[in-house]
This record gives sequence, C-alpha cells and structure tokens, in this order.
Amino acid sequence: MLTFATLALLLGGCNTPGPAFRGIDPVRISVRGDVFDVRVDGLKAQAMRLNTRWAPRLSAVAPQGVTAIEQVSGCRVRKKDGDAALLTARLDCGQQLVPLPRGHEYDCDVYESVGSLAQLTCQEVRY
Repeated sequence: MLTFATLALLLGGCNTPGPAFRGIDPVRISVRGDVFDVRVDGLKAQAMRLNTRWAPRLSAVAPQGVTAIEQVSGCRVRKKDGDAALLTARLDCGQQLVPLPRGHEYDCDVYESVGSLAQLTCQEVRY
C-alpha cells in the first residue's frame, strides 16, 4: 500500500522535464485549448502538454505543440518526436521568428493557418 507521501512524490514527477531540460524555466502557453510548458535549450525544445484529453493521438496534439515551440523559441521546428503528452523537437533557427518573452504565461489563438504555418494572436495571462 502506498502512503500519501509516496503517492505525492510519484505524482510530483508528472510535470517534471526530462534530464536534458532540467533547470530550464518553462514558458506556459495555450494553443487552441491545449496548454504546454515549453523549454528551449539551444536547438532542442520540449513541449509538455498539461491539460487532459481523452485518449489523444499525437496527430491531434502535435500541431498545437509545434506551434507552441515555434512561438516560444522563435525558430521553426525541423523534426519532432514524442507522444501526445511530451513532444521534443529539433529546431531550425536560420529564419528567425519573433519569440515570446520568457517567464510569462500566454494564451494564443490561431489567426490564420496555411499548410503547416500558422499566425497566432497571443496575450499574456495576468492573474
């Protein structure tokens, strides 16, 4: 039987980044109803989905995760891997986008979508 302390420790790891992204402060961003903590380290990025969905497939969540990574990093996603909960990406920073400032939380809506590119309108969430 698990004690409360053990259970709390186990559940506390559910929102913990992988070893490659530890110590990097996340930027929280929501895109089309999905909420991500995005961490960027050079040409690598990680988007951890925080909201719940019933049995999502990667194909249903990946576009929002890629958009979140591109908005936070200011770079295009060159290659992605992962699952519906945790998406990792290799970045192409040759064509710089305008990154969102770090240390804030954002709520973004897709303004226009053409192919794999999307224009967003993002507002900082203030409590």
